[in-house]
Amino acid sequence: MTVESVDAVEVKAEETQMTEVSVCVPEEEKTVGKVDEAAPKTVEKSSSYREESNFLSDLKDSENKALIELRSKLEEAILGNNLFKKEAGTESKEEQPAAAEEKEKEPEATDGTAQEGEDKQSSNDVEQQEEVVDRDITLWGVPLLPSKCAEGNDVILLKFLRAREFKVNEAFEMLKKTLEWRKEFKTDSILEEELGQDISSVAYMNGVDREGHPICYNIYGVLENKELYQKTFGTEEKRNQFLRWRIQLMEKGIQNLNFKPGGVTSLLQINDLNNSPGPSKKEIRIATKQAVSLLQDNYPEFVARNIFINVPFWYYAMNSLLSPFLTQRTKSKFVFARPSKVTETLLKYISVEEIPVQYGGLKREEDTEFSVEDGGVSELVFKAGSTTTIEIPAPEVGSTLLWDLTVMGWEVNYKEEFVPADEGSYTIIIQKGKKMGSQEGPVRNSFRNNEPGKVVLTIENSGSKKKRVFYRYKTKNCSSF
Repeated sequence: MTVESVDAVEVKAEETQMTEVSVCVPEEEKTVGKVDEAAPKTVEKSSSYREESNFLSDLKDSENKALIELRSKLEEAILGNNLFKKEAGTESKEEQPAAAEEKEKEPEATDGTAQEGEDKQSSNDVEQQEEVVDRDITLWGVPLLPSKCAEGNDVILLKFLRAREFKVNEAFEMLKKTLEWRKEFKTDSILEEELGQDISSVAYMNGVDREGHPICYNIYGVLENKELYQKTFGTEEKRNQFLRWRIQLMEKGIQNLNFKPGGVTSLLQINDLNNSPGPSKKEIRIATKQAVSLLQDNYPEFVARNIFINVPFWYYAMNSLLSPFLTQRTKSKFVFARPSKVTETLLKYISVEEIPVQYGGLKREEDTEFSVEDGGVSELVFKAGSTTTIEIPAPEVGSTLLWDLTVMGWEVNYKEEFVPADEGSYTIIIQKGKKMGSQEGPVRNSFRNNEPGKVVLTIENSGSKKKRVFYRYKTKNCSSF
């Protein structure tokens, strides 16, 4: 499940504001998409929101001062063995001098008693000498002792400071509680456990956004399945198991982060509310609230953006009621998209080749046909009432041409043909002209030519709005097989 979902509005502010994205493309009445393989036109990256910098030179004086103070408190706590709660029967170094003073106030004992006391004191001294300071405490693989000057230490500390608005004492307490919780929850070994095989379709990591943030998809609709719902939330034990699995998924995502200044240090959450069970389901409300609480308290500044897609009307209503109680910083990370705006919204943050086909992109699971090495995706924009064509050259006989194509919002007429180079030959219809509705998914097709020529993809926009077309292709020559 998601870090922030139905109960997400209770989460404290953790993320930064976003600048609006726009892609400017010149419009033409008639466009012919002839791809220049040497320099293909690729989809322009939109400038996404900017997260706060982790470079020390970019910090305000007050922020830098807070960081230095937090470093000092953490160093002192680690070297003094005071970072974790003391177990019964142990004393901190500060408590030991007080005990020694009390010992000096005691009256002198007889020789026998004195000898016995000296033996006990000697034993206590040995125990105290054996107390070892753990200088190797880590968090998400980053050494926490500031004097080790580990790369990433400041980035981790800044997460806690930002989560507490640079209030050093509050940030320090949050860090201590996180470490205590990880110790009790056995989080450092959670990646080795086999959890959630039955509910892996509920939430999973898949791809990265335009800024390199790993993407976590949370799919609520699958919980409409009563059997899966009961298997996940039916009992308190199952809900606890679900929480452990959700924390494990978060830890898997963090494995892909880079805690160096300038590195990618947070995730992008996409929450698909299509066919969501809604707030009436008590069990999911309880589990979600627990998950939100754990992730909010122990994973500060780990969500760069929270995108809600296929949002039902009841969610808008609930969010409007609770919005006045949220800080601007919290609200700035939420993005909502109605079913008709899903692809358009995702394209602002994720390149089309990284958007799954079910959301209007070109990414297919376990795709063996297209890869990064095949180049990027090209884009065409054409006006209402106009026609555009995309030509894929096939100069070599016996080649197999493969292409992907999608039109945002569709509602166009589309056909595919092979046009031979020899004017005396006949045009071959690959795909007859058909009306493509708004619910159409991306097209993938192929053609093997028996003579030189070209494949022509024709898109006619008879609607009242301009259209954006995304496509890519590759050619497999006979020698490739």
